[in-house]
Amino acid sequence: MTHMSSLTLWLHNSGFIMKSIRQIARCFLSCILVHSFVQGQVSVVGELSQDRFVNPGDVYEGSIALLNTTGEPQEAMIYQTDYLFQADGTNRYGDPGTVPRSNASWITFSPSDVVIPPQESSEVHYRVQIPADSLRRLNGTYWSMLMIETIPKRVPESSLPQTSENRQMGIRQSIRYAIQIASHLVNTGTKEVRFLNAELVSSQEGNRLLKLDIENTGTTGMRPEVYVELFDENGSLEGRFEGLKYRIYPGTSVRQVIDLGRMFHGEYTVLIVIDDGGNDVFGAQYTLEF
Repeated sequence: MTHMSSLTLWLHNSGFIMKSIRQIARCFLSCILVHSFVQGQVSVVGELSQDRFVNPGDVYEGSIALLNTTGEPQEAMIYQTDYLFQADGTNRYGDPGTVPRSNASWITFSPSDVVIPPQESSEVHYRVQIPADSLRRLNGTYWSMLMIETIPKRVPESSLPQTSENRQMGIRQSIRYAIQIASHLVNTGTKEVRFLNAELVSSQEGNRLLKLDIENTGTTGMRPEVYVELFDENGSLEGRFEGLKYRIYPGTSVRQVIDLGRMFHGEYTVLIVIDDGGNDVFGAQYTLEF
């Protein structure tokens, strides 16, 4: 499937890059502070997304490895949520089963609370039962989250022994891991994308950045390659520029920011390609003038 569209874009430099740099700096500082508090708690070993290609009626199992690298017992609770995300950076972890393509009701897991001894590991086991009822007409991708959240000793929810030090007042700090459990129905569903917004901005170094929002409007999850081919006004290829391989579930969207390097004033043609393999290739053509 190949989809083409055209649009004329003009160079915009409205402070987006400086705003982004400030946001990144704040995020970096926050990460340092959070790390200083949560360092040494329970961590998840391995991938944070687990995919399986299935048929109706299938049953499959998996596990999530948890590691305690500290010198004292650590506790974590396990629970389910749904998951949606959008190109503007919003993430929504709704109640399990509230998203139309949630597979949360198919999943059982154990334990729901675990205490890991010092320097040891533990596992959370899950089982996924794909409905066999053909009336549901299952197709495409269904997904949800298993959340692993540490339980600090000083909170009432903790089952670990309390000490006077534990009971001291302070800021509650915990770390949470989100493991995506995705079930893809074999040979079903559709792959479709929509280009939501496209904007050309300038970096602090003077490079041109193409900011592009992409939405999955199909019924099957994707993790495509994204790249840009840039042509000058004479049709000569100026270069190929790679984006990032983001996971995009149905009804979600992501933002690509692709560095096109330094460009002279003039008119350029940009061909954006989204390649998810086989015949699932999507394209958009843009004319850039600055």
